[in-house]
Amino acid sequence: MNAIAKPHAPSCERNRDPILAVLREHFAGRRKVLEIASGTGQHAVYFATHLPHLSWQASDLEEQIAGIGLWVDEAALPNLPPPLPLDVRKEWPQERFDAVFSANSLHIMAWAEVECLFARLPDVLEPEAVLAVYGPFNYGGRFTSDSNAQFNAWLQARGAHMAIRDFEAVNGLAAAAGLQPVADLEMPANNRLLVWRLGG
Repeated sequence: MNAIAKPHAPSCERNRDPILAVLREHFAGRRKVLEIASGTGQHAVYFATHLPHLSWQASDLEEQIAGIGLWVDEAALPNLPPPLPLDVRKEWPQERFDAVFSANSLHIMAWAEVECLFARLPDVLEPEAVLAVYGPFNYGGRFTSDSNAQFNAWLQARGAHMAIRDFEAVNGLAAAAGLQPVADLEMPANNRLLVWRLGG
């Protein structure tokens, strides 16, 4: 039996503290978070450690679950349950959450998957739930930096379905799901952290 190596993304260590500072404010009154596209699982462990009032549910595609599980098992936190398999195009959890978080995911997903994600969100959200999304975004159809333009070219070379998303298009999907914008915050490395709340 081959041992699975614990996945590691250096970017998680660089961006986790600026993200945490925002989550401390916007997730202050929350209880139960669904993280979509948890990747390595590093964010889940870090945020669950520093936000012990939250039950932090990591999730990702089936092939990512074992790696995330290594981080979750090692942390052994009471507020960090085993990761859930979640493909936004298929079955979603039956439970509901009052917060959702996702980092560096929308530009990896195909646009149809981004549309599916926002369309399905109301099925798992409690009233007045908060959504926080971290990553690069374009505004007015334009890149916000040369480095983002270069990153987008790199994404497109990896897969034609990948691209930095336009804020206006994503915000339109959020509005259709009943989510109202709360914050659009500048983050390190030309990223943003967007926050919406369900309802008025």
